[in-house]
Amino acid sequence: MSRPRSYDEPSVLSGAMQAFRRDGYRGVSIRDLEDATGLKAGSIYNSFGDKAGLFDAAFEHYNKVVLGGRVDRFAPAAAGISGLRDLFISLMHEPNGESHGCLITNSAIELDRDEQTYRHVCTGMDILFEVFLNRLAAAQQDGSLRAGTDPVLAATKLLALYQGLLVLVRAGRDTQALERLVAAEFHELETYHDARPAQQDIQA
Repeated sequence: MSRPRSYDEPSVLSGAMQAFRRDGYRGVSIRDLEDATGLKAGSIYNSFGDKAGLFDAAFEHYNKVVLGGRVDRFAPAAAGISGLRDLFISLMHEPNGESHGCLITNSAIELDRDEQTYRHVCTGMDILFEVFLNRLAAAQQDGSLRAGTDPVLAATKLLALYQGLLVLVRAGRDTQALERLVAAEFHELETYHDARPAQQDIQA
C-alpha cells in the first residue's frame, strides 16, 4: 500500500508549470524543479517518474485549471463575442506583470510533434478552438455575428491571433497597440456594439 502524498499537489504542479513556462521543457533541470515545487528530487521521481512525467502532469494542470479557468472567467457562454474579446484583452494583463507566455504556445514552438508530451499542446489548441467556434456559432444563431461570417474560418483566425498575441507579449511588444488590434478584430466580427468606444479604441 502506497503512502499518502505529504504535499499539496496543485501547488507543486503550479510551481512546475511556471518553471516550464519560463524556461521551457529542455531548459528546466531537476534542480530547477526542486526549487519551483519545494520537493526533493527523490520525491519528484517517486511521484511523477521523471521530469517528463512531471511535465505531463503540469501541462494537464495548465490546460484544465489555468486555461479552463481563464475561459470560465472571461468568456463564459453567456458573454458571447464580448466575452471572447475580454479573453483576448486579458492576455495583455498577466499577474505581477509577468510575460513568460503560454505553456501551450511555448511548447508548440519548442517541442517536436512526435514527442509524447506534444499531445498536451494539441489538447490546449483544441480547447481554444472549440471555445471560439462555439461562441461564434451561438452569435450567428442570435444575430450578433456579422452576416456572412464563417464561424469555422473565424475561429481559426482567432486561434492564430490568440497564439500570435502571446508571442508578441512575451517579446515585449506594446500592449496598447495589441489591444487596439484586438478591438479592431472584434469590431469586424460584431453586428452591433458600442460604436463610440470601439472607434476610440481603434483610433487611439
